[in-house]
Amino acid sequence: MMNGSTGQRSGGRGRFRAASAALCLLAGALTATAVGSSPAAALTPPVAITADDLSTWQTNGIVWAMAAGDGVVYAGGTFSTLRPPKAAAGTNEQPAVNFAAFDAATGAPTDCSLSFTVSSGTATVRSLALSPDGETLYAGGQFGAVNGVGVSNFAAVDTATCTVRNNFKIAVSATVRALAVTSDTVYLAGDFTSVGGQTRNHFAAVSTAGASLLPFTANADEVARAIEVTPDGQNVLLGGDFFRINGTTTHALAVVNATTGQLTKSYPGFIHNNSTVQDITTDATGFYTANEGSGGGVFDGRIALNLSDFQQRWRDTCLGATQAVAVYSGVLYSGSHAHDCSSMGAFPDQPRKHLLAQSVDDPKLLPWFPDTNDGIGEPVGPRVMTQTGEGDRHYLWVGGEFTTVNSSPQQGLTRFADGPDTGAPWVPNVSLSTLNPGTIEVNWQTSFDTDDGELTYRIYKDGSNTPIHTTTGYSVFWNRPQLSWTDTDVVAGQSYSYRITASDGTNTSVKSPAQSATVATAAEAYPARVKADGATLYWRYDEGTSTFAHDSSGNLNNGFLRNAPAYRQTPAAVAGPSTAIGFNGTDEYAYSNRQHPQPTRFSVETWIKTTTTRGGKIIGFGNLNQQNSTRHDKHVYMRNDGRLVFGVQSSGTRTIATSGAYNDGEWHHVVATQGPLGQGMSLYVDGQLRASNILYSTNENYPGYWRVGGDNLSGWPNRPTSNFFAGQIDETAVYPTTLTASQVSAHYALRNS
Repeated sequence: MMNGSTGQRSGGRGRFRAASAALCLLAGALTATAVGSSPAAALTPPVAITADDLSTWQTNGIVWAMAAGDGVVYAGGTFSTLRPPKAAAGTNEQPAVNFAAFDAATGAPTDCSLSFTVSSGTATVRSLALSPDGETLYAGGQFGAVNGVGVSNFAAVDTATCTVRNNFKIAVSATVRALAVTSDTVYLAGDFTSVGGQTRNHFAAVSTAGASLLPFTANADEVARAIEVTPDGQNVLLGGDFFRINGTTTHALAVVNATTGQLTKSYPGFIHNNSTVQDITTDATGFYTANEGSGGGVFDGRIALNLSDFQQRWRDTCLGATQAVAVYSGVLYSGSHAHDCSSMGAFPDQPRKHLLAQSVDDPKLLPWFPDTNDGIGEPVGPRVMTQTGEGDRHYLWVGGEFTTVNSSPQQGLTRFADGPDTGAPWVPNVSLSTLNPGTIEVNWQTSFDTDDGELTYRIYKDGSNTPIHTTTGYSVFWNRPQLSWTDTDVVAGQSYSYRITASDGTNTSVKSPAQSATVATAAEAYPARVKADGATLYWRYDEGTSTFAHDSSGNLNNGFLRNAPAYRQTPAAVAGPSTAIGFNGTDEYAYSNRQHPQPTRFSVETWIKTTTTRGGKIIGFGNLNQQNSTRHDKHVYMRNDGRLVFGVQSSGTRTIATSGAYNDGEWHHVVATQGPLGQGMSLYVDGQLRASNILYSTNENYPGYWRVGGDNLSGWPNRPTSNFFAGQIDETAVYPTTLTASQVSAHYALRNS
């Protein structure tokens, strides 16, 4: 499936890279960032490739294999045409039967045209590799002819003339999925069981002179998918589905002698039995595997191993099958469809991300997040990577099944370079707070940049073009924490406006929309009491159109607002300048930016206003944030009949419920608490205790996110029609303690103060 070696070498002398004049006209104007500029200065080290995709020709099918050298990129796969950048499928197409060659610096095709065909079935090129001198391109896959010249799943092409070498032919019985080349040997991996009429189960080696079969024997019991030669030429790294090599147990990965094929290092029990190695690449000190699995408990991530002793350096545990890996400047770039990296402190289960980066010395995800979609085929997105230098630029090419890149149409191929970085960070989301008299607190949600984690923020006041405050903050797409700055150079009773920019050092966002606030002369009674009673999360929903719910507790526990709920709803639940927020009961909700450990003692407080007859979750704790949680409790939800339920998981679902209904279109104050045995669970509405059970003192232990407005209610008693709440919500607070009855009633009494 992957070619472990083709995408990693950048040497060689491919010489047919000039595109014809007609092709250049079809390609259109090339981006100014493609050639001739200085390397980017804005990337977060050690990342050295920008996330900005460059103008590149497209295929009408899947790219399975690539190789690169001397400024030329060769691509093979299952496709029949090429088309220019931005061209829609079926327009301005030219024939390209499972193979094409491109200028690495422009993304346009060269004048090399080869057609890989088969007499029956579907032909495909699954592997490409250049000889160290660049004079020969080796191709493997499932095909019977190249430009009409008969071959058997394996061929050699003279790069100077773009013709098949007739003096290099050997019969391979089935698909060749990976190739690796030295000056005198070509190593093959795939589905085959014989080469040149002799038994070779899934791995083999032939001489570069005449394609004669070599004694190298590394017989595998299952399909081979990856092969790479160690930099010293002494060993060969094998990857695939296998469980045994030459009769010895070693699953999915093995190191064998480059001459004999005998095991140098085996890996029994090292990789999950339901996981495989799809790709392998090396650098001067290590080798790196791309792994795919299916079923529960599988391994889907990357492994870094030392070349010195073939032992593991690190492994990550992201879920979402990795298909391709490439190393450049100390960074391991990978193509996958990663959807859950929570086990290594990154993003929880959510929509897939397809391109990631990690240091070769550390599995922590680096801030490099260009993206594709899943695309056609299986679909899994990227399938192969290659890289090469041209002029003063270095290019990383990606091929696969995708049909979009960075949310724009682009099929089969894309590429990135080491500069310049042209993408500006997102515009910051800003919210102002006047809870403390004589000050204005400027709060903002940190921005996101696809290839920079550390961003600089500048605050501008009252239309000035000179910032009054500058600071930095780190953020990635799943963790955009709140930052805050307090302006004390203000006068009570006067209004001031603020705007903020985010910069990566080279590119700066436009200023955020102006937000204005009037300096308070006295503290608002209700929020002052909430803060005094120890709220560690306090969302007042005073934002305009944004994704930001700022935290007024002082603990920077900001929230994300999903799917554009109705902002600035009035009248709000409590007196003062604050506003409420409206949720549609279908897909709108808020979740905490920060993942929290299990709260063993807690109180949740909020105000609701609704006439719904479909119920829905009002507030709760769940293990996921961008989709419905699979673990969910510590929540308050409304039944279809308007009654409120407070529930936790404790050896089953444990709930208490009100006897009255609260879907009457009026504001209602709701507080749920859980304390130790003897306190247990309590549910208050409008300042009064409405339900309790002193025995329920524990809840389910898992890290999670506070969610407001919706989440999973599967398996809960009197489950309402909807998981999501239709109505208005205001003044949401979470406490790490159990509020007393007197505290709850005091909060309710302050609603009009």
